[in-house]
Amino acid sequence: MPIGFRIHSRRRKVEQATVGKFKTIAVANISDSMNRMAHGGPRLRPLHAGGVLAGVAFTVKQRPGDNLMVHAALNRASAGDVIVVDAGGDLTNAIIGELMLTHAQQIGVAGVIINGAVRDSGWIKANSLPVYAAGVTHRGPYKNGPGELNATIAIDGMIIEPGDLIVGDADGFVCVPFDQTEEVYVAANKKQQDESKTMAAIKAGTVDRSWVERALKEGGCEGI
Repeated sequence: MPIGFRIHSRRRKVEQATVGKFKTIAVANISDSMNRMAHGGPRLRPLHAGGVLAGVAFTVKQRPGDNLMVHAALNRASAGDVIVVDAGGDLTNAIIGELMLTHAQQIGVAGVIINGAVRDSGWIKANSLPVYAAGVTHRGPYKNGPGELNATIAIDGMIIEPGDLIVGDADGFVCVPFDQTEEVYVAANKKQQDESKTMAAIKAGTVDRSWVERALKEGGCEGI
């Protein structure tokens, strides 16, 4: 089998019940609960009309400027999958556009993430299918390969395994490893509830900000 030109089987994936629980949790709270060590990079921004991204990672490792393996992924993806494409971050050629995204939407794909460029940005902005990308260009892709499906990829240092949980909102997206979803959910849900209490205190004018002065004093800040 040629190196770098393979279709792997996805051995495990998070359950849809788990995906559903994370839909109400802000990405920032998930990220904080993972000690701020995981992120999809500041370049990959949401380009769609709005709404939460949550689903199961279907990974694609693709040669920059080529989308043959993304087409192969569309032929194999299941409803609820998030097609996550590492195209090297290159912005010379668009990896996906309106036709492919419409097909993805039709088969129930939960979202598309492209570490590279997309085109037909007007369609993307007008639709609710979550699309994250590093840039936009009208120049189309090649379709020669090679590439891999359901292989381990990394985007800006964040490792993504096929079957992991992907969650995204207006701040960006994050990958929660398959075997850490319950632990992260418990921590992130608690943090979100705590923030709700803090917000209520802010609006009521009763928030306690004495910790700031303590931190200044303990750090040896002069002039306090």
